[in-house]
Amino acid sequence: MMIKTFYPGDPVKEADLHNITEFLYEHLQEYRDERPAIRMALDYALTDKSKPGGFVLLAVEEEQICGAVIVNKTGMKDYIPENILVYIAVDKSFRGKGIGKSLMKKTIELAQGNIKLHVEQNNPARFLYEKFGFEAKYLEMRLSR
Repeated sequence: MMIKTFYPGDPVKEADLHNITEFLYEHLQEYRDERPAIRMALDYALTDKSKPGGFVLLAVEEEQICGAVIVNKTGMKDYIPENILVYIAVDKSFRGKGIGKSLMKKTIELAQGNIKLHVEQNNPARFLYEKFGFEAKYLEMRLSR
């Protein structure tokens, strides 16, 4: 398994952006967002030059995506962490092989500054995040319009 890293300005084909979006949509399962939201986070990280950017990690085995991460930089610090781990997913058939752990290690290594993520209370991935030192700081509340 190899981890590929993509930063703003790296040449990424439209077909690859589509494949990453589809991979995350499929493998985030019941915790997923809709495709346009996933694509928006991907574009923010890599292609929208007016935004602070971020990075994308792909775990690849034999040319097949088996895991993916999208991190967006917030452009802030102190009161809001510098980074948001927006999405992380591992293909169900590759789970239990340390891919999620490898992606988390690489994410923490590459992100400059603090990292925030949102996780549902019943999401089993929560335990992986806690092993890496993530802890609940606030109860998030939203006004949806």
